[in-house]
Amino acid sequence: MSETASTARAPVALLPSLAPLLREWLPRRRWFAGKGRPVTGFTLVSATELLPVDSAGPGLLHLLVRVRQSGLAGTDRESPAHHGDPGDCYQLLLGVHETLPPHLAHALVGHVADGPLAGRAVYEGLSDPRLAALLLERLRTPGAIGPLRFHRTVRIPEGLAPRVLDAEQSNTSLVYGDAYILKIFRRIHTGANPDLELPLALSRAGCARVPAPVAWYEAGAGQADGSTLGVLQPYLQGSQDGWQLALDALADGRDFAAEAHALGRATAEVHTALAATLPTVTLETRQAQELAAAMSRRLDAAAQAVPVLQPYVPGLRTAFEAVAVLAEKGTTWRAQRVHGDLHLGQALRTPGGEWAVIDFEGEPTKPLAERRRPQPPVRDVAGILRSFDYAARSCRPANPQWAERCREAYCTGYAEGSGRDPRAEEALLRAYETDKAVYEVLYEARHRPDWLPVPMAAVQRLAAPHTDLPAP
Repeated sequence: MSETASTARAPVALLPSLAPLLREWLPRRRWFAGKGRPVTGFTLVSATELLPVDSAGPGLLHLLVRVRQSGLAGTDRESPAHHGDPGDCYQLLLGVHETLPPHLAHALVGHVADGPLAGRAVYEGLSDPRLAALLLERLRTPGAIGPLRFHRTVRIPEGLAPRVLDAEQSNTSLVYGDAYILKIFRRIHTGANPDLELPLALSRAGCARVPAPVAWYEAGAGQADGSTLGVLQPYLQGSQDGWQLALDALADGRDFAAEAHALGRATAEVHTALAATLPTVTLETRQAQELAAAMSRRLDAAAQAVPVLQPYVPGLRTAFEAVAVLAEKGTTWRAQRVHGDLHLGQALRTPGGEWAVIDFEGEPTKPLAERRRPQPPVRDVAGILRSFDYAARSCRPANPQWAERCREAYCTGYAEGSGRDPRAEEALLRAYETDKAVYEVLYEARHRPDWLPVPMAAVQRLAAPHTDLPAP
């Protein structure tokens, strides 16, 4: 993204006047990635008035702001900053009003003391139904507004009432009239976001498992540094996410193997369509060894941060070493575009009983180039297998046999849907499961210590000797 500004307001004075407010408000947002590190400054990337802010009524200001923070990043996946990092770029949609109505008091960012917006109230614009509706209107009429470009593939009805969803943390989503859902990316990376790129590709391939984008908007579209800002897709009203369905089944003492089998087939359909429409590659010796080495480094870093993990490091490391040994002996693996962050919460069962897969953004905290890199499909499989395990161990008493039945049924369904059984790539599947479990230990230790026994149970299982793997 180019560091330019486009606004009817004086761009030089705009950000300094907002900086004191943003310094307090941004770190409290659920989607702000730099928690725990002080904000030291801001850089204005672009500023665009989607609705003029020079009247008594509400205006809507679209900002891309780069946030500089002090302190070194950790070694985990959540803190990618480092020395020389220009800072994360965030998308803000700020309402501007002379007097904020009482029903929007909860959305207040603050009152501007000086600069071009002096005396105005600034607030989270997406909380204002009038401004949220305006954003849909922009998507209904494709074209350019300053550095922003709006696109659509179908006609979109007008007058759809908006509401903000509370469930997400790394982005913000609005539902319009129970017909469409608009995901607004908060942390912005240079390049096409996979949550637009992959569903578009799947739509071209005729894959009905993923809602096809009907509109989107970008910054710097058509340029090498263009960035996806938001994607509008059909809203699957009445759908239930796989995580809650699994928990309900556990609570009722019901088996979930049939649902797991169907989800395996759905995952296979998505992977097959992605491989058919986007390039695939082969992971040979060097790439596979680099993959194993990266997993091993993450294990070392996690064990240093979470001492309870340390006794299991030797056993866990054998999973990564087994992949490196196979690569050295000439084993190769197919890699393609995948979901990248697949778990039961990313799968929806529609009212018709079919599984749909959503949220192709990948791990939002990882660099975009890494998320767009072809990877072995078993990475997604490992994510779902860990999700079954999480569900089974989150209930009381834990039910690992339930999880094992789900895991087997899912892999069987996947094999039937793709012609490739993920269990045939046992070493690579175990390595990805181990890597995921290590990440889960780190996450739970930092954010939900009461949940730490859940991934630690997997660590104990995965660290046990596996005689069917190649010896390092």
